[in-house]
Order: sequence, then structure tokens, then C-alpha cells
Amino acid sequence: MAGTSTRLSGSLLIASPTLRDGTFDHSVVLLAEHSKQEGAYGVILNQPTGREVSHFLNEPQFAPLSRVPVHMGGPVSRDQLIFGAFSRGPKNRLRFSLRLSVEDAIRQVKTPGVVLRAFVGYSGWSAGQLEGELQRDAWITAKANADLPGRPFDHTLWRELLESLSPFHRLLADAPPFPEWN
Repeated sequence: MAGTSTRLSGSLLIASPTLRDGTFDHSVVLLAEHSKQEGAYGVILNQPTGREVSHFLNEPQFAPLSRVPVHMGGPVSRDQLIFGAFSRGPKNRLRFSLRLSVEDAIRQVKTPGVVLRAFVGYSGWSAGQLEGELQRDAWITAKANADLPGRPFDHTLWRELLESLSPFHRLLADAPPFPEWN
């Protein structure tokens, strides 16, 4: 997605509590690329599958990756396994690479300070689709800080990130699923 605005690239999309879509309910998406003209893609960080790469790739050449946790990356191309490397960058910025080749993933898994994850599928938006969802307040955007690789990539991440934004967002994190029922 070259040659266009990448204002949200590298940001986190935190699902609004009102977003009750099964795939994205309470999800945190790392937005890898964003262009108003071409769309966006990223991976859901906090949906662990409970499996490791060895469950999907058990041939000897994949042995260095065998213990890497696998997460559900999104609803698109669920027949693909995507590798991502995460580390602390300068100025408290997150450094990440998605769509690593197997060879690069093997190199990264051996690198100190790098957290490697695998994702089944990815999250994608066509041109203008994400902007429409943002206008409907389906997502809350946040900066992806360098401390992200040290946090668990599990269901607690949504609440932790939302609570860290503001007192208002802390209230949102504690809201019941259907407040109108109370």
C-alpha cells in the first residue's frame, strides 16, 4: 500500500465495547499498513489459539519455531500462517515486522529482546472501510508503545490498554456487555 497517507500505520486499534462482532469483540489490532485510498491491514494481537507453530508446521526445518505461540490474526486468509517480530525501539517506540519469511522468523526467534508470534490470517479493510468504522466509533486508536512486547498477548490486553488511556476509558472497560439491560 505505497504512496499514500499512512497516518494510522503502527497504531493500535482497540475495539470499542460496542463492537460486538464475533471476530473483533474485545480485540486489539496492530495496524501494520493504512492508506485511505488502498485500505489497511494488521493482526489481532490478543486472541491466542492455545497452539504453537509445531501444531501447524512439524517438519524438521521448522524446529526453531516449534514453541512460538500462534494467535488468530483475523478473518482474512485463515489458511496462512504469518510471522511477526516485536521489540523495543528508540524513543519508546514499538519496532515490529509482519509477514516475515520462515528464514527471517528463525533468525528473529534467536535474537535477544525480540518477541516472535505467529498469526493465522490477518485483519484487512478495503479503501475507506476503516475510516467508516472509525467514524462510527467502532475502534479506539492508541499509540503502540515499546512496552507492548513485554505484555501478554492474551485477552487481558484489551482491558489493560483501554484502562491506560483515560478515566473515561477505564469506565468503558468495566461496562457490562449490555448496559441497557441493567
